[in-house]
Amino acid sequence: MLCGGGRSSGGPYVLTGTIGQPDAAWSSGGNYELLGGFWPGGPLCIVSFDDFARFAQLWRLEETGLAADLDGSGEVDFADLKDFADLWLKCCPVGWTLK
Repeated sequence: MLCGGGRSSGGPYVLTGTIGQPDAAWSSGGNYELLGGFWPGGPLCIVSFDDFARFAQLWRLEETGLAADLDGSGEVDFADLKDFADLWLKCCPVGWTLK
């Protein structure tokens, strides 16, 4: 491949790409996420204190569509807190609503 591109492979996976593309975005499907752009790449998002502050503002509220209602139950409760804790300091899942 010309123009700074290349191919990487490991196991059953193969990735072909080039650098300097005009639209470095991200893609996802299932349990996989591909970040584009230069290192560290893409819209890096780590679940952190800012997310917890937003979560705390919505604690114990009951309403449809709340960003902190991580399990979709219609209320922000201990089940959501457990889900949040499981994500602590990890990369944000696709569609992370607390940013």
